Amino acid sequence: MVKYIKDDVMVTFSEVPDEISLTLNISNCPHHCKGCHSPYLRKDIGDELTNDVLDDLIEKNEGVTCVCFLGEGNDVQEILDLAVHVHLKGLKTAIYCGTFDVDERMWDVFDYLKLGEYNEEKGPLNKETTNQRMYAYKTEWRVDEIKNGIKNPQHMGWKDITYKFWKKI
Repeated sequence: MVKYIKDDVMVTFSEVPDEISLTLNISNCPHHCKGCHSPYLRKDIGDELTNDVLDDLIEKNEGVTCVCFLGEGNDVQEILDLAVHVHLKGLKTAIYCGTFDVDERMWDVFDYLKLGEYNEEKGPLNKETTNQRMYAYKTEWRVDEIKNGIKNPQHMGWKDITYKFWKKI
């Protein structure tokens, strides 16, 4: 079962570049990153996140283009099923994972993957020194890679877009 924190639901422009995202904090985080900004999400707290709940949240937040799961929780299959449900609604999906070792199926289901544990010394995603990465998938990138002879077909169509978080002044 995937649980989310009802009082933390927000619509943001900052979690996923170029998207208006409905963000959901997912509890039962299996990672214990030093300096985590949300250590309470390690606990088994919150309300069950179901397709009906998602439908209601999407309806109440007209204009969102993406649903962003902030954490993967402890039920990979259920989070994948929820992401598929979001796609069937015509929206994109994103997930923030605290590891690089994610279930391979996530590459097939999500449009955006933020990977990597938080490293206090290297900073968050908006610092150029970060160890975390944000990847985006676009069909046209995959087509271009096929036309140009892709060298590593495992993750065709995916690009590192972490730089979009780094503000240049």
